[in-house]
Amino acid sequence: VSDIKGIGITNQRETTILWDKKTGRPVYNAIVWQCRRTADLVDELKKKGLGEYIREATGLVPDAYFSATKIAWILDHIPEGRERARRGEILFGTVDSWLIWNLTGGRAHVTDYSNAARTMLFDIEKLTWDDRLCEITRVPRIMLPQPVPNSQRYGVLTHSLPGSLKELKDVPICGSAGDQQAALFGQTCFHPGDIKNTYGTGCFTLMNTGSSRIRSKNSLVTSVAWVLGENETPVYALEGSVFNG
Repeated sequence: VSDIKGIGITNQRETTILWDKKTGRPVYNAIVWQCRRTADLVDELKKKGLGEYIREATGLVPDAYFSATKIAWILDHIPEGRERARRGEILFGTVDSWLIWNLTGGRAHVTDYSNAARTMLFDIEKLTWDDRLCEITRVPRIMLPQPVPNSQRYGVLTHSLPGSLKELKDVPICGSAGDQQAALFGQTCFHPGDIKNTYGTGCFTLMNTGSSRIRSKNSLVTSVAWVLGENETPVYALEGSVFNG
């Protein structure tokens, strides 16, 4: 344990968790990335002609896959959900945010750019939350985590972990990336044109497109692959996803 100088996190990306800021307890069960319960909400956005704006800002196709409509659904299905969220009493995060919040004792409410890019609320060129998308989906911006680079000191562990890592305390959390972008990096796809495919619950093909955000003509989505530090140039990726593999 004494040799561990830092830890990193990788996670299922779009899985959505909302929790009480004061108690740290979830206000509803997590909604996993594959859940289709919000498909009707997405259809409403498409009928309003918002599909092109969503695609342009986020690089994603409007779909229940992503986090935005999952957040909205939870807020609509808990007592005073929207009022509490607007008051800043409820926080949102994908699993990376949830883990970092808990591991730092509630001191860091952040999400890395690769996870933020999968929420359908994030402008992948400006690297910030999109106010119009928050308004469209009725998600209060105050509940969203701070977007941060994939390589950064987010905070330190404030308490011990179970099992063999029980002595792992005061160790910094220094990296975070969504699972598929982490796999792209882990397979050393560092150059534009490098591609990986991974097989798990689903199957995911990602191609490094470098600093160029390329818009697919064949329904692939564009995401932030990684940003390695403050003021670093984003690396983008094209992605094709198969839900069940």
